[in-house]
Amino acid sequence: MPGRDAPCPAVVVPRRKHASVPVPASFDPKKGRAEYESIGYWPWRPESEVETDERGFKLYDALDALYMDEMVTKIHNWIKSPASSGVVTEEPQSACDNQKNVYILIVEGFLLYNYEPLNELWNRRYFLTLPYEECKRRRSTRVYEPADTPGYFDGHVWPMYLKYKNELEENASMQVVYLDGTKSQEELLSYVYSDIMQELNKLREESGATLLLCKTGGPRFSVLGRCGFYI
Repeated sequence: MPGRDAPCPAVVVPRRKHASVPVPASFDPKKGRAEYESIGYWPWRPESEVETDERGFKLYDALDALYMDEMVTKIHNWIKSPASSGVVTEEPQSACDNQKNVYILIVEGFLLYNYEPLNELWNRRYFLTLPYEECKRRRSTRVYEPADTPGYFDGHVWPMYLKYKNELEENASMQVVYLDGTKSQEELLSYVYSDIMQELNKLREESGATLLLCKTGGPRFSVLGRCGFYI
């Protein structure tokens, strides 16, 4: 999927998987990678269960190809008990004293804003975009299993990206932050980090807040987060 070919401020995940990553609210964007611990992946359905179109393309860029219900269940379980997620951080506990009991969950994947039961959860939404040529170039450098068939990017991946992106843009009620995937990873990380901290500052008076951030990216990058509170 094009989303996993874009620079990713949280985690790099294998083909055809979503990942959820709990992170401490005080994480440093310049060394954040060392402070993430995955709590699970939501894989595609078995290849035999994924629909094939008339051209022979496996339709992986579709909701029916994923265990979306499993993702919703796991995220709800995390919301109920974020403190038991086993997050490991190099930061001392005192570093978070001013935002005690605030937890952040970042969910990386695609189609995260096109599935209503999931979309109801996100406090912040980030969508990483890429132009066609750059996205295709990045895609061509990856080795996938199963491998892309000839014409798969132009015949399925890119058209589906445009389809779902248009759905988001036409939904006036959905607030999505669109990020330029051609920028450096550090620039993207710093921007998202700053945005999350601003959101947390608005909630400083709330006790036990929980923030879920969603990142989907380029062309389908989402950062989803939820931190103890519900909005």
